[in-house]
Amino acid sequence: MIKIGLTGSIGMGKTTTGQMFVARGCPLHDADATVHRLYSERAAPLIEEAFPGTTSPQGVDRAALSKHVIGKPEAMKRLEAIIHPLVREEEKEFFEMAKLDGSQIVVLDIPLLFETGAEDRVDVIVVVSAPEDIQRQRVLARDGMTEDKFVAIKARQMPDAEKRHRADFIVDTGQGLEAAQAQVDSILATIKSRLAADA
Repeated sequence: MIKIGLTGSIGMGKTTTGQMFVARGCPLHDADATVHRLYSERAAPLIEEAFPGTTSPQGVDRAALSKHVIGKPEAMKRLEAIIHPLVREEEKEFFEMAKLDGSQIVVLDIPLLFETGAEDRVDVIVVVSAPEDIQRQRVLARDGMTEDKFVAIKARQMPDAEKRHRADFIVDTGQGLEAAQAQVDSILATIKSRLAADA
């Protein structure tokens, strides 16, 4: 089973690209969605203990938690030490299910793949990228996003040029959906031909 690590900086079109892999029959594990679910389930009491006043009966209040961790490296490390092991557990279960289903190629959507040293957990790295002006436009159009928040998030992420340099494949989403889909098809064709050669 080939594990594709799908990554890219904020606003690059990673979620949309992930869905293109899903549409082509590749199971996808979304780290962000997993975190979101964990915030409303078993991570909430652990986060409340570390950061008092950041949860409600519905789970973690992301806005309240942001105030504790954005721009504070030590607090961010503490949060990651709670969340990352839980995400890994879920990832392991995902692999087991995919194996049982006979999947040949699976996708792990990991926003901070390089930043968290997750390269070792995947076989192939696909970086989703777009020109900087398109990225900025997409991100600042999001609800609740400010220039300061965007700058703080970018500061935590490896520069796009460096990610592209480290990638096995790049999907450029700045050229529209059809072009991105063609790039995804090409990546899958290359991986499948490698699998066939190894068989």
